[in-house]
Amino acid sequence: MSADHVPSASNSPGHSHPLIDRTQVGARLRAIRKSQKLTLKQLSERSGVALSTLSKMELAQVSVSYEKLAAAARVLGVDIAQLFNPDREQGEAVQPTVVSTALDSAAGYSTGNYDYHPMAGDFPGRSMAPMYVRVFAREMSQFEDYIRHSGQEFALVLSGRVRIQFETGESVSIGARETAYFNSGIGHIYLSEAENGADAEVMVVMSE
Repeated sequence: MSADHVPSASNSPGHSHPLIDRTQVGARLRAIRKSQKLTLKQLSERSGVALSTLSKMELAQVSVSYEKLAAAARVLGVDIAQLFNPDREQGEAVQPTVVSTALDSAAGYSTGNYDYHPMAGDFPGRSMAPMYVRVFAREMSQFEDYIRHSGQEFALVLSGRVRIQFETGESVSIGARETAYFNSGIGHIYLSEAENGADAEVMVVMSE
């Protein structure tokens, strides 16, 4: 089953972190695209995301992976966090020394296999994209394909255990307070190996 079509996991037992309605994300994506006078076809050609998928994203008919959201945001020249926080100011005159984000109040987006909660989205011109991620998926069959995006990726397990499976056939299993660092251009999938069917919680930092 594709991550694009699984139902939202926002009602999973124990879920306590806020999730953005995908309608808001889709509306924000459409508004930014139109402000740049790009057609869906042009955005599709430049981002590599299927036109039909982009259309469904804007109409909130599907939840999609970070990979697709990031690809669209990259073409539009916006930080992916802007899709989650439309009130965020862009192009601030003064670069802040530091921004602080409370994990429990960071809004997120559910794909059904993962919940993504971007952190530090208020820091302009970021060169890293930190995210708190809840991993629900437990089987590779829940994904249509591996996830690939440019840059490198660092993962620190906060609770539970995850297996990161790569398209090369390699995999690594890490538990709480253990880490992994890898080339995120290589197809990869996070799977929860937490006991008793629990979700795993991971802090992920991706380079842009």
